[in-house]
Amino acid sequence: MTNTNFEKLEGIRQALNSKFYERENEVEGILVALLSRQHMLMIGPAGTAKSALSVELAKIVQGTEYFQWLLTRFSTPEEVFGPLSLKDLEQGVYKRNTATKMPEANLVFLDEIFKANSAILNSLLTLINERLFYNNGSPVHVPLISVIGASNEYPDEGEGLEALFDRFLLRFELDYIADEMNFVSMMKGTGQNQVMPSMTMEELVQLQFFADMVEIPDEVYETLSKIRNELRDEGIRPSDRRFKQSLSVLQAKALINQRQVVKVDDIVILENALWETIDQKENVSLIVRSHAQDVVTQKLDAIQKEANEIYSFIQSDSSTDAGVEATQKMKTLVAELNKLKKHNQSRDEDIYPLVNKVKMMQQKILDRILEPMDFDASSTRSTIEIPF
Repeated sequence: MTNTNFEKLEGIRQALNSKFYERENEVEGILVALLSRQHMLMIGPAGTAKSALSVELAKIVQGTEYFQWLLTRFSTPEEVFGPLSLKDLEQGVYKRNTATKMPEANLVFLDEIFKANSAILNSLLTLINERLFYNNGSPVHVPLISVIGASNEYPDEGEGLEALFDRFLLRFELDYIADEMNFVSMMKGTGQNQVMPSMTMEELVQLQFFADMVEIPDEVYETLSKIRNELRDEGIRPSDRRFKQSLSVLQAKALINQRQVVKVDDIVILENALWETIDQKENVSLIVRSHAQDVVTQKLDAIQKEANEIYSFIQSDSSTDAGVEATQKMKTLVAELNKLKKHNQSRDEDIYPLVNKVKMMQQKILDRILEPMDFDASSTRSTIEIPF
């Protein structure tokens, strides 16, 4: 594989990350899905860029046949699979005209996918899983690469949608933009007018071939086995098929990171694949990360989570006392990061960005404390001692 291929793939990832704020995981997920020929589900409230990300991807891959549809309880098979051919029907042949519909698409986006009714469901399941569409009773192979599904909510139990939910190997939860600066940038449209990179279908097929060739070392298989056993101890039992399909996800992730060998820490992405119900999600994430991440990465994740919690809390409590306490906590986190950096100098590239982020959050909290202290020239100002 040439450096040009790697650069193009990385350029696409960077461009999508610049356009869609706080969607790094979903951007990686959708590219992984495309390279591994797997399906991806995005769950989150309306207005979180689920459809926009899918549309942008379809534009990037030039020459792709793209199909998008919003499903409702009243959607008909004709809307998704095409109308019956009247000419064939006159001859007693029950055949659909599938032009411009899902059976002829390479990339599909189905919004509100769990609104699919029984009239659509069986054909949808077969098409997604087996890449087959039965037209007049005869199986027809379809050119489908990936289905990107979206929903505002999880399917209710007892609705018969478990099989459809299971068809999506990768599942991501989305929420509204959390960081204030990112929100402002989104409102201003920063990054929206940039020229997006592109690739051809031929280049995508080549990338898929190279992803299939990525080596998976024994260490990765052994780690997956340990994860499987620990999940079982917790009563979580992903199917053997799901574990097998996950290998292609790991290969694609390695390729996106410009490697031809899967590393153990690539397994982290499977926190989005190995859970079956929403109540299992947190346990699966903890177990996967405990096996897939080294001590430094785990520590960085814990510090980032704590910093986000502190920053979120201060948004709801603007008192000076709360601000002083939050500033002190941020100072402690910065000290922990500096200590981590001192003892792990080879990991500077991983640690420095978080140091800067925590310092920026600390400064924002400090600015918020000092803002009410503004005064005019004739007033007397009291001072608050801020610990540093």
